[in-house]
Amino acid sequence: MPSGNARRQVAAVDLTAVRDILDRHAGEAGAVIPVLEDMQRTFGYLPRRALGLAARRLRRPLAEVMGVATFYSQFRFAPAGRHTVRVCHGTACHVAGAERIGRAVEEELGVGEGETTTDRLFTLTYVACLGCCSLAPVMMVDETAYGRLTPQTVKRVFARYRRGAGQ
Repeated sequence: MPSGNARRQVAAVDLTAVRDILDRHAGEAGAVIPVLEDMQRTFGYLPRRALGLAARRLRRPLAEVMGVATFYSQFRFAPAGRHTVRVCHGTACHVAGAERIGRAVEEELGVGEGETTTDRLFTLTYVACLGCCSLAPVMMVDETAYGRLTPQTVKRVFARYRRGAGQ
C-alpha cells in the first residue's frame, strides 16, 4: 500500500505533460517504450495515473504497458532519491566483501536494494559491475566512486552527504 506521501505525489502528476508525450508519439508503431522513457524523463519515475492514461491513449491494456515497464530495470515506479547509490557486486567486489558492504550501506541508509530513503536523499541499487575492480569493494554515489570500502568508511561517506559536503 502506498504511503500518504506517495498518494499525494500521484495526485499531483501533471497529466498535461503525459498528453504532450503521447501526442509526440501518436501513430508511432511500438511507441510503448519511447512513451515510458519520456514519462520517466519528465517525472523521474512512472506515475500510476500516467501509466493508465498512456495505456488508454495507446489503445493497449494496462497489463501490457505494466508488463513492458516492469520488464526493463531502468523504469521506476516511485520517485528516486537525490543521490543514487550503486553498490558493486561484481566478481572482484564479491571476493573483497561486497556483501558486507551492501549490508553496511543498507544499515546506514535504513533501506534495501531498490528502495529510497524516507528523506528522499538516497536510492540504493546493486549493480553487476562498476568497472572499478582495482578499488574493490566499491560503490558509487552519483558519479563519484568510493573504493576499498569498509563498514566504517561507508558511514563516513554518507555522513558527508548528509552534511551537504557530498563528494
